Amino acid sequence: MRFFDRTKEIASLREIHEMAKDNAQFTVVTGRRRIGKTSLVWKAYEDKPILYFFVARKAEGDLCEDYRLEIENKLGIPTMGRAERFTDVFEFLMKLSVERPLTLFIDEFQEFFRVNKSVYSDMQRIWDMYSPKARMNLIVCGSIYSMMTKIFKDKKEPLYNRQTRFMTVRSFSPTVLKEILAEYHPDHTAEDLLALYSFTGGVAKYVQLLMDAGATTKEKMLNHIVKADSIFLGEGKAILIEEFGKDYGIYFSILSAIARGKNSRSEIESVVGREIGGYLTKLENEYEVITKKQPLFEKNSTKNVRYTIEDNFFTFWFRFIYKYSYMLEIENYNSVKTIINRDYETFSGLMLERYFRRVLIERQVYTRIGGWWDRKGENEIDIVAENELNDEATFFEVKRKAGNINMEILKQKAAAFLRTTGEFKGYDIAYRGLSMDEM
Repeated sequence: MRFFDRTKEIASLREIHEMAKDNAQFTVVTGRRRIGKTSLVWKAYEDKPILYFFVARKAEGDLCEDYRLEIENKLGIPTMGRAERFTDVFEFLMKLSVERPLTLFIDEFQEFFRVNKSVYSDMQRIWDMYSPKARMNLIVCGSIYSMMTKIFKDKKEPLYNRQTRFMTVRSFSPTVLKEILAEYHPDHTAEDLLALYSFTGGVAKYVQLLMDAGATTKEKMLNHIVKADSIFLGEGKAILIEEFGKDYGIYFSILSAIARGKNSRSEIESVVGREIGGYLTKLENEYEVITKKQPLFEKNSTKNVRYTIEDNFFTFWFRFIYKYSYMLEIENYNSVKTIINRDYETFSGLMLERYFRRVLIERQVYTRIGGWWDRKGENEIDIVAENELNDEATFFEVKRKAGNINMEILKQKAAAFLRTTGEFKGYDIAYRGLSMDEM
C-alpha cells in the first residue's frame, strides 16, 4: 500500500528539521504499535540524510558497533573506534552537530530500559551540556506507549520535559479510509467501508495488510483476519502483554467484559469477580486503552460513568478473538466467523456511531461533541453536538438503516435532555438521523 495522509505531521517534522539547523531539537514521536510512527519519520525525511539507530534487545557494546557502522556509512567519517557505551556514541554525535547539522532517529527508544537504564540520565547530562550550541535534530520513538510517556512525562525521570516537541500519531480518519478504499476498491459499498473502520480503527498497519491482500470487502476482510496464518489473531496479546506485564490476565478480563458491553464498574466487577478500581485507573491514565465517559453536562464526576475501549481493533479483538480463543486453538475458524457474522449488526452499529462522531470532529464545526443518557437508563442520545459560538445544538440518532430512525422518539429524548440538564436555552435546536446512507 502506498503512503497515505500524515500531511500535517510531515510538515511539522520538516519544519523541525529546518529549525535544527540553528537550534537543537528533541522530538518524541509516540502512539500505539502499528500506527506507522517509523514510516512517518522515514517519509518526512526521505530526501534528507538521516542516521537511524534501532534499539534491539542485545548487549550495549553490540548495539554501539551497529551504530558506529551506521555513522561511518552515512556520514563517511571515521568514528572513535569501537565503543562499549551508548553514551560515548551520543556524545560524539552531539559534539559533531556543533560543527554540522545532524538528524538522528532512535527507534524503539524505550528498549534502553532493558539494555542499560543509565542511558537516559547520561543522555540528559549530554543533552544539557551540548544542546545550547548543537545543531542536532534528535527524534526518538517507541512502541510501548506507557513507557514512552513515563520517560518524558514522569517528573522523576531524567529526560522529563527535555523534549521540544511531543508528537502523537493517530489512526487514519474516516476521510482517509474512504480515500484508501476508493483507490483499492472503487466500487466498494458502505458496508465495506464500515467493516474496514470497525476491524482496523484506521490503524495504518492493519489497513495496509488488508489492502495488500486484496481484502477490500467485508467478507474478504473477515476471511483474511480469521484464518490459520493470520497475524490479527495474536495481535492483542502481542501488543498488550508487554504494556501490562505480569498482571495482563486481570487487564484482559476487564477489557473482555467492556468489549461485550459491560461498561459500568459494577458490571465489570461482577464479571471479573474482584475489586478493579486501581486497574481501571491504570487502564485509563497510564495505558490509555480505555476511556471513562459521562453524559454531557454531568455534574457528579463519580456517577453515571461508562467505560469504553476507544481503539476499534482492540474492541473487536476482545469481543470476538480473545473471547472465542478456545475455538481458534482447535482451528475452528468457520465457527468464529459465524459468530462474528451473527453479532455483526450490533457490533458494527456501535462502530457506526464512533464513525460519525469522528466525522463530526473532522468537520470542526462544533465546539462540543458527546453523548447523553439519563441515570435511569430510559433515555439515551447517540450524539449531541453544540456550537456555542452560534447558539446552535444538534441531536443525532445513529442507525445502520435509515428506516430504523424515529425522529419523534429522538425529539422526546432531546426534551428529556433539555429538562434534565437545563442547557441550550435560547439555542436553535436541530434533529438529524445518520445511517450508512450518509457514509
